[in-house]
Amino acid sequence: MSPPRIWIDLANSPHPLLFAPIARRLEELGAEIEITFRDHAQTLELTREHWPGATQIGGPSPPGKVAKVRSLGARIGGLRAWARERRPDVALSHNSYAQVLAARSLGIPAVTAMDYEHQPANHLAFRGAKTVLLPEALPLESVRRQGASTAKVIRYRGLKEEVYLADFEPDGGILDRLGVQRPDGGTVVVARSAPAGAAYHPDENPIFDDCLRLLDARGDVITVALARHPWQRDALRDLRLERLVVPGGAVDARSLLYAADAFVGAGGTMSREAALLGLEAWSLFAGEPAAVDAWLQSEGRLHDLRSPDQLAVIGPRAGVGADLARLATEGERIRDAFIDAVAGAGGLNFAADQSDNQPQEASAR
Repeated sequence: MSPPRIWIDLANSPHPLLFAPIARRLEELGAEIEITFRDHAQTLELTREHWPGATQIGGPSPPGKVAKVRSLGARIGGLRAWARERRPDVALSHNSYAQVLAARSLGIPAVTAMDYEHQPANHLAFRGAKTVLLPEALPLESVRRQGASTAKVIRYRGLKEEVYLADFEPDGGILDRLGVQRPDGGTVVVARSAPAGAAYHPDENPIFDDCLRLLDARGDVITVALARHPWQRDALRDLRLERLVVPGGAVDARSLLYAADAFVGAGGTMSREAALLGLEAWSLFAGEPAAVDAWLQSEGRLHDLRSPDQLAVIGPRAGVGADLARLATEGERIRDAFIDAVAGAGGLNFAADQSDNQPQEASAR
């Protein structure tokens, strides 16, 4: 009997990190993994690090609704042609609506995960998927109207970011490699640019640059700004700030956060990573607030940033940072919820082979 073939599609920069430990565990359980991805933000660089032979289908989402729809249609066609030839048993993604629609058209069961209830394309992914994985912090009533019916939803405790924060060894030389020298008694701040061009977000965040200027003017802060797109990188360098470092490509962001003191983010995913790693994390996300971020704020791990002046309190990290052993335990539990969802959607037998794993706590609601 041939091994089950699992097709993972990576549509955005966090996805290669998220699915690396999931794919590895699926392979340990006897599955064959096929990877497709689109060249968007740092997705290509990060995908090639894990899967040099992965297949690129599609590129960045262009500006304008009509152009976005055309681009989506072209990617669905490309993924459909690829999958018709490979015939995978199950499709898996984090809200790759192009993959979900391509898989559905071929009768391939699709498992999709999501953690942002205000993404307009949830309607496509949730209605087309057989199974939808959601964090418990995201209220079901906010996504039922998008097609996430009770029958297809599986919920897990925690955040998806825990899966891959449990899957790395901190690189103690990351600051040196980036040319970052911490000032005596000073602070290292990581900043992340806005998800400009996304359907759920305005083109840019109006106060992000003001935050960088304020931090630079303090004199005791070095800021490492991670851009999503080349034009954002150029715009950051054009600020000509004395203590602003702008890397030229993808970096080991987990190690960078682990080494830093604070985080200022105009997006979502890295804000949650920073909060989970124990940094003083500030979010100035300009889109509709996410329930998962509100949950972190209620726990005091993420702060809502509406004025650059709030950053005056930022200083060196007081504690030792995250408990990586605890993150590993939580991450493995959530990882295994993904594995069980794939097994259930495809009628596969992975659960019987997981005797060395902890009991599953994900449940259909």
